[in-house]
Amino acid sequence: MVSYIREGVQLIRRGVIDGMTTCPISKASLQAAGYVYPGHTEMLAELTGTEHYAMMLAGPRLRVTLVTIHCPLSQVAAILTEEAIIDLIRITDRALRTDFALPRPKIAVAGFNPHAGENGLFGDEETNLIQPAINQALKEGVTVEGPFPPDTVFFKAASGLYDAVVCMYHDQGLIPFKLLHFSDGVNVTLGLPLIRTSVDHGTAYDIAGKGLADANSLTAAVNLAATISANRKRFENRT
Repeated sequence: MVSYIREGVQLIRRGVIDGMTTCPISKASLQAAGYVYPGHTEMLAELTGTEHYAMMLAGPRLRVTLVTIHCPLSQVAAILTEEAIIDLIRITDRALRTDFALPRPKIAVAGFNPHAGENGLFGDEETNLIQPAINQALKEGVTVEGPFPPDTVFFKAASGLYDAVVCMYHDQGLIPFKLLHFSDGVNVTLGLPLIRTSVDHGTAYDIAGKGLADANSLTAAVNLAATISANRKRFENRT
């Protein structure tokens, strides 16, 4: 698994290919082989020397990005910072402009607590971390709104009011996303100097060789990689 990923990065660097689409990997096997990466995203960031990167799940109706990715839920509150949130808002805005060809993207930010904290009644992350990050992004010219209650923001985005939702943790974004795009969602790594898309599912070794696998997510990932490549070239030509 690691050899193929490394070779893909080298092929892009040599200009042989324009981007890469990765199939799912077994994180348990990866770590059993002595690699400490929790997944593709972190491995690619290290291979390309990228400090600011993000995971986006993209589908026709919904796009989500994640402040925290592969960590225990019990650790999320301690990991969240204003800096990490504003960094993700910036990365999301830039990707929507360059990779998805949206000249004026609108971003929604999900709260961390139920009812987005209910004015501090259910938590203060919204007041102390999320709102200041939104305010800073607004000063920088990003069209961003929130923090919204997590139980309503995804409906608004899927209805077309927003181009992406910035989420505080993994399952907050992936549960609504996979409800809509279980078979055609695409995992996109933002912030890298190369194009990388992937499927939005795991290895499913239990159905290997049974003719049951659904290739729609892989097809969508390849197509999106090609679209991003074309969009980046057009963006570079305009600038």
